[in-house]
Amino acid sequence: MSITIKVFVTGGTFDKEYNEISGSLFFKETHLHEMLQLGRSKLDLSITTLMMKDSLDFIEADRQMIATACNEIKEDKILITHGTDTMTLTASYLAKHCKGKTIVITGAMVPYKFGSSDGLFNLGSALAFVQVVSPGVYIAINGKIFEADKVKKNTDKGEFETI
Repeated sequence: MSITIKVFVTGGTFDKEYNEISGSLFFKETHLHEMLQLGRSKLDLSITTLMMKDSLDFIEADRQMIATACNEIKEDKILITHGTDTMTLTASYLAKHCKGKTIVITGAMVPYKFGSSDGLFNLGSALAFVQVVSPGVYIAINGKIFEADKVKKNTDKGEFETI
């Protein structure tokens, strides 16, 4: 029996594009479908884009929207793509507001479209983790899994670590 994993897209570096003329990063549409195809995923996924936003621009209402979306669905395995700058804040928020579900948040330090992104690896790891960890809220990045409220982003090293 296969389980359906609900995937919520929120934007973040994962989905950013580069404007070669202005030198700016922007959002167009999620790269998730392309990444899943490239990774030859055979999982039963239900994908919904909630927003396409830089996580630095998130406000409380955005985190409330994500929590509501998680609580309103029947699936109990949830993957969320998210910007790395504030994913720890969202993880803490969801840990307080979403009980009885397994929620794994992932993202990338480098946009997928840059070609040297960690996004594809992080996506694959997160999809594996969400199937096997106990209910709770986690961050999966660079092959590691961290519990919400026990992780921080080390901006000097450019990686996540346990606190």
